[in-house]
Amino acid sequence: MESKIENNNRTLKLNIKNTFFIGLAFFAILMLWQMYNTYCPLFLDYLLRKNFGKTNELFIGIIMAGDNLFAIFMLPLFGKLSDKTHTKMGKRMPYIIIGMALSAILFPLVAVMFYIESLVGVIIMMAVILLIMNMYRNPAVALMPDVTPKPLRSKANGIINFVGYLGAILAGGLALFLKIADGSNGDDWQPTNKLNAIIAFSIASFFMILALVLLVLKIKENKLLEENKADIEYGESLSQTIEQVTDNKPLSKGDLKNFFIILLGVLLWYMSFNAIETFNSLFCKKILHDEAIASTIVIILTVSSIITFIAAANLPSKIGRKKTVLLGILALVVSFIFVIIYFASNGVFKEDYQYQTEIGFSIIPIYIAMVVCGFGWALINANSYPMLVEMSSSKNIGKFTGYYYTVSMLAQTITPILVGIIMYKSDASLKLLYIYSGILMIMAFIVMLFFKEKKHTPKEIKKGFDALDLD
Repeated sequence: MESKIENNNRTLKLNIKNTFFIGLAFFAILMLWQMYNTYCPLFLDYLLRKNFGKTNELFIGIIMAGDNLFAIFMLPLFGKLSDKTHTKMGKRMPYIIIGMALSAILFPLVAVMFYIESLVGVIIMMAVILLIMNMYRNPAVALMPDVTPKPLRSKANGIINFVGYLGAILAGGLALFLKIADGSNGDDWQPTNKLNAIIAFSIASFFMILALVLLVLKIKENKLLEENKADIEYGESLSQTIEQVTDNKPLSKGDLKNFFIILLGVLLWYMSFNAIETFNSLFCKKILHDEAIASTIVIILTVSSIITFIAAANLPSKIGRKKTVLLGILALVVSFIFVIIYFASNGVFKEDYQYQTEIGFSIIPIYIAMVVCGFGWALINANSYPMLVEMSSSKNIGKFTGYYYTVSMLAQTITPILVGIIMYKSDASLKLLYIYSGILMIMAFIVMLFFKEKKHTPKEIKKGFDALDLD
């Protein structure tokens, strides 16, 4: 199973099978992350009301963001550590194995703490899980560019995200069928099925262990590095940076400018998207009065993204990574604006809005907008990370991966607090969620207009499903 790029009579080959198995680490990350973002705000909302008689979105945002603060320091640290690690298993695999194993063992304890109604226990276990995940997230992501030539990284990253989003779909399905509250709506909802949380988290842990076993059996890191050494070196000559990147030479002025532009773009679109990830379950519970809508949105987003990873596999080679990312951002902007207009036309933003009397509209148009969101988010994710590590050399990929994920985690630390403050200070509260995300995504679009990209990109041979060599 190979995908090819030809340039100057030489063929670069991407091993789809190996890339798929490398993606299993990302499968575990996205599954855990989606479970975390879906269930934990609900856990916190209920336990804050139980312990203090009331809750507010600002406090929940601070708790959700506080855990992410660790990642800002840990991601670059473990990126650099893994760059310098040399073992019989490779430089990334030791971190991946230990991190995935510990995450699988401890993850269900978050739900156990909720079951026994321990607010402190839930917060502590949330922090522990994220600390462990941040140990292996950077090495897990850096493994792909380690063994993949630069011109093939957008396609490889699409496959990695394809596998990862299968994990997100699984998490969305678990949240859809294992709800912790049935028939109790509004601000004073009560959990009626707390055991479902433990079941859901335990199933997720089982799949994390399964993914880890397959990854260890199928991926021999040092062997892959040796097999791909010549292609990786040749891929350096096809880099899309303004000037050639070498181990001992600093980035050129133009590439350094691009470096900061892409990081600012990452900050803005992750702040936008993570606001919805963090508060959408509460939004659907309190505004639309059905937490199942949030789980359905997750599934729609991930299915749409997976289809995009396959159908648009060759889009970057045709129009360039920059235009592909801009198209993705534009799709999200249009979707958010549509959702805002649709809610406004149905009275959701009125001060006297009451779900029972004014929710006379269908949720289907919102689901359609989420299909477009999934398309846009897939284009951004498949191409933005390769755009950044394009500026790295083979010896500091972990370091540049650290830059990317440090900024993304910084965004996910800032945004729950910032949007929480905005919603707390306004009577509109959760109703401002999509407005906040829409404004930030527009800002990300403007920023990325200033990114300068080489006009020429290698021409890919295969198209559509053939680009992934799927039987």
